[in-house]
Amino acid sequence: MDLNTITAVAHPQTRAQLPAWTAGDAWLAGGTWLFSEPQTHLRRLIDLTDLKWPALTITASHLSIAATCTIAELDGLACPSDWLAAPLIGQCCRAFLASFKIWKTATVGGNLCMSLPAGPMISLTSALDGACIIWKAGGGEQRISVADFVTGNQRNRLTPGDLIRQIDIPIAALRRRTAFRQISLAPVGRSAALLIGSLDPDGTLTLTVTASTVRPIQLTFRKAPDASALRDDIAQQITDDLYHTDIHGKPLWRKHMTLRLAEEIRGELLGGVPS
Repeated sequence: MDLNTITAVAHPQTRAQLPAWTAGDAWLAGGTWLFSEPQTHLRRLIDLTDLKWPALTITASHLSIAATCTIAELDGLACPSDWLAAPLIGQCCRAFLASFKIWKTATVGGNLCMSLPAGPMISLTSALDGACIIWKAGGGEQRISVADFVTGNQRNRLTPGDLIRQIDIPIAALRRRTAFRQISLAPVGRSAALLIGSLDPDGTLTLTVTASTVRPIQLTFRKAPDASALRDDIAQQITDDLYHTDIHGKPLWRKHMTLRLAEEIRGELLGGVPS
């Protein structure tokens, strides 16, 4: 899609060179959504590619994913053998309703900023205790968990001019056992429910619910729940108004699938716990 209202494109190479944000501006990274439909309200694009952020950085404590890291780059990461959660990366990348061409362009940060319920990078990073590092428009940084960053369908905590710099994932989260479940109405359709469970060495079970809900919702069980306790906790913490509705699934069906997939995850990670 040609954006025929654009009159300027900025190419900053450092944070100091980022132009002052004005109405009609938009950040440009992958641009797969930006160029998919008319954007008549835009006048200037601020291209982030010349900032040349390293796509992926592994430290002793974190995996840092640049906001400009593409899905293909993330999927290609060679993970250490003790990252038991590593399969989640490929599983969430393949939950995209996208071709390999989009994989090479679409970015992790862009998926978070779109804040769609079915955004699989939201699912991945929230389930692994990811935190967004945000460059504030007025200067300084803000750190906020991905689970708190997304507040609703296409709503998040960014204010005009804010920019996600990276997403940090603790190495400890990558060493947990995990279980992944996803369902769509069509074989290659958008996720209608995507749930991820993780199990800490101390036995704490965390269930992250996405796609079926308008925002990520995490449930933590310090003590292994049985089937009844799991269902009750989901019913209490995910009220009916939090289930998403669109052509990819109605709320009642999404609720049913959330309960079903949650029980499957409980069975996989806590197989010895009676129902």
